[in-house]
Formats: sequence, C-alpha cells, structure tokens
Amino acid sequence: MSPSSVNFVDVKDKFAASAKHALSAKSCKHLTNTFNQINGNETEKKTTLDQALRCVLGEQINELKTNVDEYLALIDLSIDAVTEGICSATSPFILLGDVLDCLPLDQCDKIFTFVEENVSTWKSNTFYTAGKNYLLRMCNDLLRRLSKSQNTVFCGRIQLFLARLFPLSEKSGLNLQSQFNLENITVFNKNEQESTLGQKHTEEKEEGMDVEEGEMGEEEGPAPCSIPIDYTLYRKFWTLQDYSETLCSYSDDTLAVFKSFKLDDMQASKKKLEELRASSGEHVYFAKFLTSEKLMDLQLSDSNFRRHILLQYLILFQYLKGQVKFKSSTCVINDDQSTWIEETTKLVYQLLKEIPPDGDKFATMVEHMLDSEDNWNSWKNEGCPSFERGRETQEPSRKRAAPEDFLGKGPDRKIFMGNDELTRLWNLNPDNMEACKSESREFTPSLDEFFAEAIEQADPVNMVEEEYKVVRNPNYGWRALRLLSRISPHFFQPTNQKYKSLADYLDSMVSKLAKELPKDIPSEEIKTGEEDDDDNGDNLLKESNDSPSVQGIQNKLVTNQQMDEMASKLGAQWKTLASQLEMKASELREIEADSEDVEMQAKLLLVAWQDREGTQATVESWPQL
Repeated sequence: MSPSSVNFVDVKDKFAASAKHALSAKSCKHLTNTFNQINGNETEKKTTLDQALRCVLGEQINELKTNVDEYLALIDLSIDAVTEGICSATSPFILLGDVLDCLPLDQCDKIFTFVEENVSTWKSNTFYTAGKNYLLRMCNDLLRRLSKSQNTVFCGRIQLFLARLFPLSEKSGLNLQSQFNLENITVFNKNEQESTLGQKHTEEKEEGMDVEEGEMGEEEGPAPCSIPIDYTLYRKFWTLQDYSETLCSYSDDTLAVFKSFKLDDMQASKKKLEELRASSGEHVYFAKFLTSEKLMDLQLSDSNFRRHILLQYLILFQYLKGQVKFKSSTCVINDDQSTWIEETTKLVYQLLKEIPPDGDKFATMVEHMLDSEDNWNSWKNEGCPSFERGRETQEPSRKRAAPEDFLGKGPDRKIFMGNDELTRLWNLNPDNMEACKSESREFTPSLDEFFAEAIEQADPVNMVEEEYKVVRNPNYGWRALRLLSRISPHFFQPTNQKYKSLADYLDSMVSKLAKELPKDIPSEEIKTGEEDDDDNGDNLLKESNDSPSVQGIQNKLVTNQQMDEMASKLGAQWKTLASQLEMKASELREIEADSEDVEMQAKLLLVAWQDREGTQATVESWPQL
C-alpha cells in the first residue's frame, strides 16, 4: 500500500463501508475479507482500520443517536477484529473512551455495564497488556465526572471493576502510605448568635413557619426527637470531626443522646420501607448528610444517619488501636484513652444492634467487615507481597563456591572447623562416609548381652527386690523397647494380656527371652509367683535348666518356625481350629481386624494360643484339626 494520503483516504473509506456492512450483517467476515484483499503492510492496514472504526463511531455520535446498542455493536465488532488479527488491540479501548467522553452520565451507566460484563475479555492475554492503562484512565475520568454523594453506587461499581481487573498486588490502587482524604470538609454554623435553635419547634409551628423544599412534614416523616435540641448539642455533634482532643467529651454527650432516645419500628417508617421494596423505583441514598440546624431533630430519628455516625466511630477506633506501618509516631494513645475506646466500642455495637430494621444483622456484618480490614492492614504492613505463586520452572540460583579452608588445603587436605578439638575429630578419617560405615560404630548390643542383668535379677534365687531391678529404670526401659523393636520377634506378637506398667511388660519379655538364650550362657528357668501355686509360697523355682526334665520341656516348646508351617497349612480353616481352642468371639474379631490375609490370621491365632498356654504350649499339646 502506498503511503500517499490519497490512498490512505481511499483505503479508510473502504474499511468504513465494510465496517457498516459488517454491523448490518452482525458478522466480522466481510470486514476480514476486505482486509485480506487490500495489498500492503499489515501494520499500516491495522492502523487504517483503527481510524476507520473511529470515523464510523464519530458519524454515529454526530447523528445524535440515543440507542446505546449501536455504539456497543461497533465496539463488539472491534473486539472480533482484534481476535481475527486485523485490528490493533488498543482499538476497542479507544472507542470506549470516545463514547464515554461524548455521552451523558445516564448513558455512560449503560456503556459501563458492557465494560463490567466483559471483564474476562479485558483480562485475557490479547487485551490486558494493551488496554489496562486505557481502562484505568477511562475509569478515573468517569470518577471525576461523578458526584461522590449523589452517584455513590456508580462510583462503587467503578472501584469494584478495577479491583476485578487488576491483581491485588497492583501498586496503583493500594494506598501504601495510608494517606487520608483531606478534601472532605464539614461546614456548619459556628456562630451561636445566628443560631435558630434557641426557639422550640412547637413555637415555630405555632408561628406558622412554612415547610421548606426538601423537608418532610410531620405526617410524612418520622416523629421529631423528644430530646430538646440546643445549639450546644448541635455544635458538639458536628465538631466531632475537627479535633481529637475534644473527641472523648463530645462523644459521650452524643452517644448519651443516641442511648436515651431509641428508635422503634414506627419511627423507622416500616410501612414506607415495605412500599419502597414493593415498588420498582430506585432507592436514593446520599452518603453525605446536611448540617442544617433545622434538620438536627429529624436526623437523630433517622436510622441511616445513626448507623453512618456509629460506623465512623468504629472505623476511627480501629485505626487508633491498630498497628499501621505508616502511622505517625505522635499518634499514640495512652492507657486511659485505650480503656475509653474499648468501653465506647462495646457501647457503639450495642447501639447498632438496637437500630431498626435488622440491627443485629447489620452489627454482625460491620464486625465481619472490620475483621477483614485488619487482615488487609497486616498485608499492607508486610509490603503487599504478591499472592501469585512463583514460577516452578525458574532457574535455581547459583550457589557461592565454598571457601578453601572448608574444602581443605595442603597435601593431607586437612579441614579446619574453627576449633582445635573439632578439627581433630573431623579429620580422624579422610572419608566421613566410610567412617560412618565402620564396624566400630555399631552400637546396637545383642539381646543376650543387654538383658543378661535383667534375667539374672529375675531369678528368685538371687532375691533382688523389685524396686532395685533394672527393668524399673525408665532409661533402661526406653532402650529395651528400642532394642526389642529392632531384633526380637516377641515385640510384634499380639497378646491378650494387659500390663499395668512398662516394668511388668519387660518382666514378661525377660521370661520369654530367658527360654531362648544359648545353652552355653548360664541361666535358670524363671518362674513367677502366678505359675507356682505352692501352699507355703517359698518354692519359687522348682528345677534348674541343667536338669533333664526342664531341658526336655524347653526342647518340646513350639518354635516360631513350627508355627509358621502350621499357619501356612491351616489357611482359611483357622476358624475351625479356633473353635477347638475355645477362643472368644472378641478375640476372633480382633484377629480379623488386624489382618485380611488368612495365613496371617492363622499365625495370629496360634500366637494367641501360645501366649495363653505359656509353658504348656508344647509339641504334645499342639492343636490338631
């Protein structure tokens, strides 16, 4: 395409005609065909099409078309053109800005509804980078045109849209330094001589004072306040926003009025609220209240007015007591002020709950909102860290090379640890991994070595008192359990016997281990008082291991290998053997709960039988199917 102005105008006119045809057909196909038929540079063609779309929009605005849908149709066409790759990504945002600059506020509301509904489109990769600054500038221009007191809802919608569009960590909307809005100034009558509150309202009514525009008659609005309103109360109330040193004293007077004069459902105009909800009309709410002396008694009877004032108290108290990073160092409250704030906060919440309608619900909502504000305040104190997760594919940072002293230097590569003794210990072996694998570092003793003293003390012949046995030592008991869990199979065998203490359990384990000791270690068969039931109770040990009868009993005891072979043969028939062994139903349920393998269930049954029989669990008493 030639860069001459004549050709540019011709191509622009072709694009404009094609755009109008695409609008009537409600399809971008004709515009795409026109773009492909024109020869030239892609960038220049996109720029020309952008200008052509703005010209079409200008014609629509010059024709004073009140149908907003025609403007939105052209913007939709530009979005489709961007998707097709024939238009610049900034074109829809430029068209939106032109429309909002030329339309009145009531039509801007409809255009902004379209912007809200397409927030997912603006956040896509195609549009976000190119259009975020345009959208931000467009929203700020709208906010400057709107009234913060009369267009409160529209302003709130714009703020919510920006919150949805930008990430939470966007610095432009965080107010990092916690700055205040100092432009809001409350103007009221500060001259007592000019005050009209010296006369009572009843006298004013008697004198035939006319009702001004904007005021409500007695039959239309809430009943006037029963508390006499004088200039002193009026001045204290509106001076609350001026000086912090007068806050405490003036607040007590104001809250006392709120507390003494309560609202009820009749004064809240419950009937009017129901009529308003039933009607299709829009409820108008002004966020900024007038300071006329004539309205003071009516304002005290207004539930919205009271909630507005009480909510400002709670917001102020939260800031005074909270930890704000950018708060001035002089903004510190003392103990008396802190106590006053706590007491007043409770009073404010109580007054909020008493204001109809739905006072409890409103107070709960306010408390939840302020709790959320505490979380945001903590996040800002931390520097507003991003909520997005870091990329897992990010290259790991390079580690700094270790110093030569740490790696070792010299022919022996001696490593210096900063202390002579640590250096000596560290360099005992050049290879630390080999040093850890050395046999000299195997500290786990064998069962016979560790329990030799306990077995000797368990023999009644040695007459060692219970309190002096090693099994009563908690340190010994802890090490014994660790050793049994590593080596002994008895540690994992289930048993129905209940032990009152660790020492009793170790006594029973010592008795079992004594039977399995090697024959070359001198040991004696250990008998407990429960197994020996002699009349005189003195004969606690009947025979020694050296006697042929005891050795025969030990040789006939069932071994673990025999129990494993028997369990593999039993299999699913273990319940048949359980009935012959007279096992309880509860014991059978425990066995089934411990394992689902039938062979393991059979092994658990035989172990339970062995624990119950004790020394009688010999080959002769071996259960038979």
